[in-house]
Amino acid sequence: MSSAVPTIALARSRPWPPRTRTLTGLLAATATALLAFGTGALADDVTTKFSAHAAGSTATVDHSAWGRLLATYVKPTPHGLNQVDYKAFKASGQRELKDYVARLEASDPAKLDRPEQFAFWANLYNAKTIDIVLDHYPVGSIREIEIGGGLFGLIKKSVGAGGPWKAQVLKVSGAPLSLDDIEHKILRPVFKDPRVHYSVNCASRGCPNLGTEAFTGATIDAQLDAGARAFVNHPRGIAVTGDSITASSIYDWFQSDFGGSAAGVLEHVRKYAAPELAQRLSGLSSIASYDYDWKLNDIAR
Repeated sequence: MSSAVPTIALARSRPWPPRTRTLTGLLAATATALLAFGTGALADDVTTKFSAHAAGSTATVDHSAWGRLLATYVKPTPHGLNQVDYKAFKASGQRELKDYVARLEASDPAKLDRPEQFAFWANLYNAKTIDIVLDHYPVGSIREIEIGGGLFGLIKKSVGAGGPWKAQVLKVSGAPLSLDDIEHKILRPVFKDPRVHYSVNCASRGCPNLGTEAFTGATIDAQLDAGARAFVNHPRGIAVTGDSITASSIYDWFQSDFGGSAAGVLEHVRKYAAPELAQRLSGLSSIASYDYDWKLNDIAR
């Protein structure tokens, strides 16, 4: 695993678009202040609770059900983007998916060694994300999905933010967790590995692929490297036109996980670049722009 130390972010880059109305700006400022007020302690609590592991443990978690579902409903395409058959998944596979998520919620990750824990959290994140999308399908983007209401729901709608990431949709070892908790308070700070970003899938075309097989402790390292290579060498990860680089917004939103600078991002990218991309990157030292496609990774599209 990499030793790069990340900065914990509040969300997987769900940037709120600018608004000109005074009320909207006030609501956005209020949301930011309220979130900042309680985030530090909560992040510390979740991170501390799930930092423990059982070094040398041979305990494993059965991810075979998730593997079967991925093999059935995730469809690789010739252009390198894995898409999901959400319509068929909702009709025939969601019950099994919910049972799998429930089994993971009933597990104790503290009894696992680090690789098995990584597989546990990445699989749980991806499975629950798909489950949430299926609950609301058909949708054009996961950002259309709102879970919960109250003040924060009103603020999010007012400023144009969307998505289910902050809602507490899981409970593991008695702790209510959101998808953001798993990514930003467990996976990133505990494992300190930039390849986390190739393991979690937000059901969007711009995201690294949702795989056709489940992560396991025995295979996680090779799977993370494969995910990194697939994304880096696809235009939605890195695209070079002449001497201009357009990179996924993931490398902007989470630059701190990739060395803290554009140079750090490019050093990371070169590690996984195939010869053709490496040649095109030769001599380039800056990133001109960033891009991300939030449309649902739906085979129907």
